[in-house]
Formats: sequence, structure tokens, C-alpha cells
Amino acid sequence: MEITIKMKKLISISFIIVLLFSSINFGQFYPYNPFLNQKMQTSVAGTSMDRAFISHFEVSATNAVAASTTGIHAAVTDTGAAQTVSTSITDPAVPRNITATAGGTAGDIKAIQVIIYGTDYSGSSISETLTAFTENTAGTVQGAKAFATVDSVTIPAHDGTGATTAIGWGDKLGLPYKLSHNTVFKTYLGNTLEGTVPTVTVSATVLPNNTVDLNSALDGSKVDVYLIQ
Repeated sequence: MEITIKMKKLISISFIIVLLFSSINFGQFYPYNPFLNQKMQTSVAGTSMDRAFISHFEVSATNAVAASTTGIHAAVTDTGAAQTVSTSITDPAVPRNITATAGGTAGDIKAIQVIIYGTDYSGSSISETLTAFTENTAGTVQGAKAFATVDSVTIPAHDGTGATTAIGWGDKLGLPYKLSHNTVFKTYLGNTLEGTVPTVTVSATVLPNNTVDLNSALDGSKVDVYLIQ
């Protein structure tokens, strides 16, 4: 009789455990979720601190190619009117900042601002208006946001049809985190520790504004970034 009662209790407990686990969304826990406000005890009774995690962000050698002024789209010749380019576009292998390069006849280059439309690391739609070119001067302007894809590019008219505008990518790599402050503490290029700290831009609210720019130019070597999350 006693054994039967114990068995019933064991079955009841097992049933409760099954119900509990069936109600859990395991997508919140695997891969590991560092955003659950875990706490750690300290040596002071009643005082706890947030638990931190070290994240390893890696970009393979295949994807960490050098910056390219024409990687997104080859030079587009001015027509005397604004142009929207949405074909023959090549997306960066990983989220990176976008560049625009003015070329051709220097005297025809106008201080226009190219607008980029696409998506960020999470697939959300974003856009960015790049810095204006320098009048009558060939050169490249750098974007700040990390684009995973480029859907279209708007190029205002220059001062003459001898000017061209090419679209590419820079060396800034998009981070898959919204960071409130810079927590990057080690970066490697081709398994070699960078001797100079990278330039890190952060935003706690806007994902594509979180980027890391190594001191060394990307060259097709693997990139490793270590940060505290």
C-alpha cells in the first residue's frame, strides 16, 4: 500500500515536470540567451551584480574580403537627372558599411548625397543618406550603418554627364548586438592580435549602428572579435 502511494506521488511529480517543461519556450534558452538578467552573488551579503558573458564574433576569411569601391555596383554614368539603381546589385557577404565613389570628369562632380536602401543584420528595412561628395573632386564617402543587403540606390544628378558614381563596401563590420557602450577587448586579423584597438561604434537602440572597424584593412583574412555582453 505504501509503495502504491509513493508510486502515485512519483507519477504526479513527473506529470507536473512534463507540464512545466512543455510550457517553456526553449528558443529563449538555446542558443544561450544572455539577456535574461542573470545575477551573481558577491562577497557582500544582499549585494548582487549582473552576470556578463564573453562573445566571440567571427568573420570567415571568405567573407572578410577587402573593401571595394565597386563591390555593390559598378560606376553609374550621370544622365543629367536623378537615378534609382535596383539591378545588378551585389550584396556584401556579411553586414558592412556602404561607400559611394565619385569619379569621371572632376569638373562635373557635384556635392550630391547618395541614398542607400536595404536591410540590416536582422532583416529589418533601413536607409542611409551618405555624406555629400566634395564639389569638383573625385573621392569616396563612407557610410556608418552596416547593411546586410542593398535593395536600391538613389543617385541625384551631378553637374555634368561626365561624372560617375560607384557603390561599394568599406571595412566596418556590423555587430549582431545592440551595445550601450564599447565592450570589445580583443580583435584578431588572420589569427594575429591587432596592436591598435579598433574603432567601435555602438547604439543601444539601433542595430545597424553597431560596427567594428579594425585598425588593419581587411584583406581576406579571418576576423575574430571578442566582446563582453
